[in-house]
Formats: sequence, structure tokens, C-alpha cells
Amino acid sequence: MASAATSAANTGVVVKTSSCSSSSSSAANTNSSSNKINNCMLAGLVCRDNIHLIIGTNPLAASRCNQSLAAGAIPILIAPETADLHYGLQAKIDDKSLRWEKKAFEDDDLFRLGRQDVGRVVDAVFVTGGPRDPLSEHISSLCRRNRIPVNVVDAPHLCTFTLLSVHADGPLQVGVTTNGRGCKLASRIRREIASSLPPGLGPACARLGEVRRRIQDDDCLALGDLDDSLDQGALFNRLVAEEDVRNRRMRWLSQVCEYWPLRKLASIADDDVDRLFAAYNGPSRKPRHHDNGPAQQQQPRVGRLILAGSGPGHPSLLTRSTLDAIHRADLVLADKLVPAPVLELIPRRTPVHIARKFPGNAERAQEELLEAALQGVRDGKTVLRLKQGDPFVYGRGGEEVDWFKGKGLGDRVRVLPGMTSALSAPLFAGVPVTQRDVADQVLICTGTGKKGKPPTPPEYVASRTVVFLMALHRIVGLVRELTSHIPASSADSGADTTTTTTTESPSPEAAALAAATAADDDDDKKRALWPLSTPCAVIERASCPDQRIIRTTLAHVAEAIESEGSRPPGLLVVGRACDVLHPREKGRAWLVEEGFRGLDDDDDDSSSSVAEWAAGLAAVTDVRETIPA
Repeated sequence: MASAATSAANTGVVVKTSSCSSSSSSAANTNSSSNKINNCMLAGLVCRDNIHLIIGTNPLAASRCNQSLAAGAIPILIAPETADLHYGLQAKIDDKSLRWEKKAFEDDDLFRLGRQDVGRVVDAVFVTGGPRDPLSEHISSLCRRNRIPVNVVDAPHLCTFTLLSVHADGPLQVGVTTNGRGCKLASRIRREIASSLPPGLGPACARLGEVRRRIQDDDCLALGDLDDSLDQGALFNRLVAEEDVRNRRMRWLSQVCEYWPLRKLASIADDDVDRLFAAYNGPSRKPRHHDNGPAQQQQPRVGRLILAGSGPGHPSLLTRSTLDAIHRADLVLADKLVPAPVLELIPRRTPVHIARKFPGNAERAQEELLEAALQGVRDGKTVLRLKQGDPFVYGRGGEEVDWFKGKGLGDRVRVLPGMTSALSAPLFAGVPVTQRDVADQVLICTGTGKKGKPPTPPEYVASRTVVFLMALHRIVGLVRELTSHIPASSADSGADTTTTTTTESPSPEAAALAAATAADDDDDKKRALWPLSTPCAVIERASCPDQRIIRTTLAHVAEAIESEGSRPPGLLVVGRACDVLHPREKGRAWLVEEGFRGLDDDDDDSSSSVAEWAAGLAAVTDVRETIPA
């Protein structure tokens, strides 16, 4: 099938194509019978050297010519020699970028002006005369019969593709369409989206693409890594083995693109590409170690470390103490899951380091953060260790406090609480974790144990709500563990299940381990299993604009996540409380809800409201540090 162009940069274009527009009458009959309006499929077409016919001489024809040229295509204007050309068309003709066929349109033009390698058939046709011109309907019908993409101005029923309102910034393109129903609203939405993006994001895409290309030269990409249409897969946060060098570097780059705030990505310069590429060269790289001895005593002033929770995502959910720490810090060391709107509150003058954590690299990245924090404190700096949620709720905050105590700096550590997503995310999803006559207890669990091992599953209690953190990447195993008895010897999915037969007597250690395993198996057999019909809810990016909720049951949750993809960070809520305010629809396996507006008034701009809140808070509060300098 031939290609079509839109207003876009380089050779990739964003268009929408439709398989249901073969005729206006059939489309109307389909819609009238089913009362269902199908949106068009959006696609990016490579149009370099394609032949585009432009029928007309008005300003719209000049616009179509510019769009075609921007996509790398070759436009050909068909108009009589006596026609009054728009000055934009005349300028293109004069500079030889537009070829003018000085004649009226003839049907044979579609089959003689195209490229030789496609049998002289043109690749796309743009008709600018409008729906009232009899020639428009004739050309449209002829193109559709011969499967040539055709666009007719202001006549969606005559088009097989229509053009989007496009923002282009280097290789970055953002297209918006209302499918012909929003008048000029698409243009306004496009402008709003473009104005919200940080400047320089397009060049940053090119630079990060260079990093990916350099990794690709050495490693091997997984299927779909280059496809912009695919969201993060369900296995995005799957553990990467230490020896899996190829996947480690590409996974690291993927995590950078997913979790770094856009402002930070947009600020990447050419020399940063080399540093980013060299910052992680695979498993052989070791974190820097600093002297823990006399150097500490040589510092004239010892700084302090603040462990602070940033809440579930929305910046308005920060505590006053944490916001004050953000403004006062000399260095910020942030976990990758701290959302961009919170990072945006960090003053530009403050250095920010975001953890290079991904499954399989967590321990090394944690060591790097601890070493950086230690060096900062020894240099007399106020170091803010910014975490998502609450530092002491699966945030490894206790481990970090203990680590600093081991360095003799326990008195230089201060911990600030944060709103944990384990309790706030269910609220934003309309799940009351406690409800009279439904749920009288709440259990917060991890879905992934140390080094990726599965933890002991909780038993079923009808009146219990369980919140699982760090569980969605291994949802299949978790559901199996909750709903069936798993022998302790095979509970670890990464364990070797090969059985070895020997005639030698087991060692005392092996005998003790076997006895403990048998006891664990007996205990597991007594554990009450969770019914597959138990309601549950997957809540991702809670309190962020792209919050998503999947309401389903244990029987379908793995299939739902596999189908809908991953949008980390996320958690799983299990229990009858999930159905209290949102009863399930019969016959529906799962329901997806998109978006979040739980904190902003309908008439308020979210970003300006947060900025005003932060400014006002800074004016009325002066939180003093309790640790002496």
C-alpha cells in the first residue's frame, strides 16, 4: 500500500489511517446499525521519495505541499496553466522543489506520475477543492477503488487518511486528532501539550537514541525495543541476572527514559551522552569506595543526611518538612520512582542524582547512593535521600540508617515520614481498605523478597485486605502462591529443580535443611488458600495524571496485566474491600480506569496550583532542623 504524509520533521510522519472508510454509505450503515464510532488508527509513515499529487491552487494546496516536502516526499501539483497560483506554490515552483503539471486532472495521472518501482502508481493524493467540488468525490472514488491513499479537505467521508495537528521538535513528533469532531480543538490541544514540554526535548531524544545505537552495536535488542507504539511490557521490572550483560545495559537505558523527569532528560548535552554511556558498562563496573579512616576526621565540618518520603506521586501530598528539606538540601539523591512533579520542586542550583536501579542492579545502585551520601555528609553537605512513599515502608530506610550508624554517623541522620502508597493508592482507587462488615484488618506485604526470591504468601482471611508492593512483575507466580500450596523446595522460581539421587548419608547440615523444608511444607499445607474469585485491583502511578486502575479478580489479574502492559510503579490490592464501592460487572473479566483528578479543582491548573501551594508554604513555615550543624 502506498504512503501518505503529514506536517512532520525528517522522514517519519504521524498520520491516521482507516480501514472502515472504503465508502461513505457503508460506513454510515455500519455506524447506524451498531451505534459505535471507531476511531482511526494512528501510524507513522516513512514517505521519503514518495510521489504525492496535489490537486488545487489555494492556500491549503500550499500547506499540503509544505507538509509533503517536510516528510521527504516529492509533491507534484496538477492545475491548469491558467490557474491563479497561491504565492506559496509559486515560490516552491520557482525553487524547483515543486513540479507543476500544467493541465487539468485526468484519471490516468494516478497511474503514470508515480515511481517506477511501484508501477508508476502515485503514493498519495491530496484534494484541496473541498466536498462541494464534484471532482473531489470522483477522485476519492477512483483512489479508493485502486487502494491509493486519498485526503479531501473538510470531507472525512471521502478520505482514507486524514492529517493530524502536529508538534515537531527534531525527531520528536506529537500528533493530535479529534477524528473530525473537534473543529479547531485539536490545534489548541496540540499547543497546550507542546507548551508543557521542556525545551530541548527533541534533541534529547536524538542524543538518547545515540546511546541506544551505541549499546545496540555491542548488545542485542529485544523484539519491540524500537517500536514507539508499545508501552512498557508486563516484564519491564523483571529481575535481570548478573551474567546477562546484554539485557542489563538496555534495561538501564529503558529505566532512565521511563523514570527521569523530562526536564532532566531535555537538559542532556552532547558530552553527557559519553558520560551516560560510560556510567554503566556492565557487571564488571564497581562502585567507588572512599576511605573511612582519617579522612573523616580531617573534614572541618560534618554535614547531615535526611531520609525523606515523597509520598505516592502528587507533589501536594508532600509533608511540609520534606518540602523544606528539598529547598535546603545541598545534594539530592533520589530513587528512580520519585515522580517528576516532585523532582521539579528541587531548585535548579541543587545537584540531583537519580538511582540507576533496575531489577538485577538494585544492590549495586544502592551501594552507589550510600557512598555518594557518605561522601556528601563528610564534605559538610546537607544530603537529602529522597524516596517514594514512606522511607520505612519497604523503602530500605532502616537499612540506610543502620549503615550510617556503622560509619559512626548515626547522629547525623534525620528521618522524615511520607504518605505511603500502600494506604493512599487504594484510597485514590476508591478501595476502602477497612470497612465495617467487610474488612477489619489490613496487611501490607512485599511481592518480591530479597534478591528476587518469593516471600511466604499470606493465608486467606475473608475479612482481610492485603496490599502487595513490588509484585506486578511476577504476578503469575504470586497468584499461584496465593491460590495453591507450593512446596518450599520449589517455591523459588529460580531454584534448580533437578533431583539428584545418591547413596551417601546426608550431612548434618543437609539433614537439618531437609527437616526445615519438610516443616515448611507441612505449614503451607495448613495455610488457607485464596479463592480465585477474590476481588482485586491493580493501581499504577497513583495520584499522577496517568494513574491507571485495573479492577478484576485473582483469576484474571495476570491476564489483565499481560494484556494492558505495565505502568510502574504499581501495587496490587486483594480482598472483598475492592468491590465495596465498585461492584463488578457480570461477565466482564476486568475493567480499566484511566486518569486522576482527585486533588485538583476542575477550574484550576494543576501545575500552577502546586507552584502556588509550594510558594505559600515556604512563606508561612520555617521548619528548623533538629540536628545541630
